[in-house]
Amino acid sequence: MNAARGTCAVIVTYRPVAATLRSSLQACREQADAVFVFDNASPTDAFDGVADVLEGVELRRSATNIGLAAGCNRGIDFARDNGFRFVLLLDQDSVPGPGMVAALRDAFDALSPSQRVAAVGTVPVDARNGLPAPFVRIGFPFNRRIVGGPGECVDCDFLISSGCLVPMPVLDAVGDMDAGLFIDNVDLDWSFRARSAGYRLFGVCDARMRHCIGDRLLRSRWVPTGVLVHGPVRLYYMMRNRVLLYRRAHVPRTWVAQDVLRLCGKLVRMSLLVAPRMRNLRAMAAGLRDGMRGRTGPAPG
Repeated sequence: MNAARGTCAVIVTYRPVAATLRSSLQACREQADAVFVFDNASPTDAFDGVADVLEGVELRRSATNIGLAAGCNRGIDFARDNGFRFVLLLDQDSVPGPGMVAALRDAFDALSPSQRVAAVGTVPVDARNGLPAPFVRIGFPFNRRIVGGPGECVDCDFLISSGCLVPMPVLDAVGDMDAGLFIDNVDLDWSFRARSAGYRLFGVCDARMRHCIGDRLLRSRWVPTGVLVHGPVRLYYMMRNRVLLYRRAHVPRTWVAQDVLRLCGKLVRMSLLVAPRMRNLRAMAAGLRDGMRGRTGPAPG
């Protein structure tokens, strides 16, 4: 029996790296029942290097960049219209490990009879340093970071969208991704909505994927594992969207209180210590301003 029966993998792309996308598509074709790719206005030749692994893949291409969240929603709509029970959301730089989907399905099947499970998520392993990311329970002033061990499922407060397996009835109840956020904090918003509706989220320690967070990994003598760095455009969305989330009723006040401190730290660090300093500062200032104004959608300009 196929452990991934009823699962549609949804990959959203924007100028993808062919080698990484090839690995992701191959893994998804082996583990999921269908693969849906939504491309956000990449160059016309963006998929030339993976043409041989697109057989059987549903590829939709947009003439404009409508954002990660809206791209996920297009894939969710496809899965819903075609009767799939689960959606597996993936970024273009996420490569499912062997048996990842089966581990997620097994965990969901074991957990769901006794509790309302919104989603189960994987352990992202950074492709650059080989380190697994922890699951998070929100606290003040610091979060609790839980790595977990073999066979464990970690009750957590949010899951990153990539590598997240979501049953369709939960999406129908909680709603799809917020397209107005465009890219950053989309997963936080959805996780908080699900939690506020009485659902729980679990990280599955036996499910792993190769993943890259941030535009680059900056080496540091003070942080042996390196510091994740995003470019100015992403910094705009990070600042704007966290301010938008601060106002939402379903967002935990504890997260808001501690994230304000994180916002201040990022503002200082990225404008004083990480190049391009002035571009970073201008982008973050614009994001904060637009967040306070309630602006959503793509960044201006």
